[in-house]
Amino acid sequence: MNEASARFPLVTGRFRLQAWRVRSILLFPLWLGLSLVTSADAQSPSPTVARALKPETYLLQIEPKAMRTANSRPYGSAQKTVFTPAKEVGGDDWLDPYNKEDFEKLGISWESFVERARKAADRRLASLKPELVKDREGRVLYAVYRGAEPVYSSLLVAPSLAKVFEKIFGGEVWLATPDRNSLYVFPANAEVVNDFAGDLEERFQTNAFAASEEIFSLNTAGELRAVAVFTER
Repeated sequence: MNEASARFPLVTGRFRLQAWRVRSILLFPLWLGLSLVTSADAQSPSPTVARALKPETYLLQIEPKAMRTANSRPYGSAQKTVFTPAKEVGGDDWLDPYNKEDFEKLGISWESFVERARKAADRRLASLKPELVKDREGRVLYAVYRGAEPVYSSLLVAPSLAKVFEKIFGGEVWLATPDRNSLYVFPANAEVVNDFAGDLEERFQTNAFAASEEIFSLNTAGELRAVAVFTER
């Protein structure tokens, strides 16, 4: 068993939530021969902006547990993250969380809202093209969706994400959204993600719109679950 496997011991066939972090390579393709490219291999068309054709009514805002509201709940076995029902504010590139009264007016359960939000995330994902970061040998280290709009973290619940990257990373991907402006897609490999944990933590700790300090696993069946954290606290 290697060091990374020791940090992620298997428990009944699933990864147990563990704290881990190795600060060695920043998430910027500026050294060690990393190159940033936008590739059609990930099967995502243009444009690269996060705006949908019309404002979405059903989206999930990803937030630290301390920021939870009356409508926030954990999802996907998350321990430090909550998912808050929200709607897109047209023209402002913003998510507006539902208050208790407005959510009740929708007339649907929280679980039904999540299902609609996952479909909305898939629609948004289909309009985006990720950036693929490669090493000197041309191997993809990770992919990232990011932009000025604080809505990219809502892509975390898109069921089709693993299928988009299946040819690159296999049938399972690990996802990180340290702030609302970005979503990182990694292979399901603790050693790879450890290399970037320091920068993920810095983004989470310093961004005014922090999202989650957890790493989530997503398979091609659309099953999302938290498997690790990238912070030391």
